[in-house]
Amino acid sequence: MNELKQIEIMFVEGFGPITQSDADSKAFYIDALELPLKPMPDNERYRSTENGDLAGVKHFALWPLDQAAQSCFGSPIWPSDLVVPQSWVEFEVVDISTASKQLAAQGYTLLVNNRIEPWGQTVTRLQSPEGSLVGLTRTPWLRDDLSQ
Repeated sequence: MNELKQIEIMFVEGFGPITQSDADSKAFYIDALELPLKPMPDNERYRSTENGDLAGVKHFALWPLDQAAQSCFGSPIWPSDLVVPQSWVEFEVVDISTASKQLAAQGYTLLVNNRIEPWGQTVTRLQSPEGSLVGLTRTPWLRDDLSQ
């Protein structure tokens, strides 16, 4: 019998492609599709919407593969023994500690476990069976909207 609590997903925090060519991705998503993606002030290559820029999405972003690898493994090179992800998705959860323990108990390999990022978001990352990079998050500034 499973003694752990269920994973309670509140909403999709963000999603987008994991990119391998900044120029090709800019040409498609920004120039052709005209998405309102802006570079982050401290990271010109990570382009994203701000909350409300794109209806139905809290955060859509182009995440360069080398930056995703750096975030997960501390190196800009994606490990050759793992599927190279083509996309990422993050789910905001009620209790990230419980959710992380639940996934680990089910045998999933956590690439990042319950880590607080420099910008204040707490994240656990793993790969889905399809190879997508999946995050479970606790994002304080998005939760503030829920208390009103």
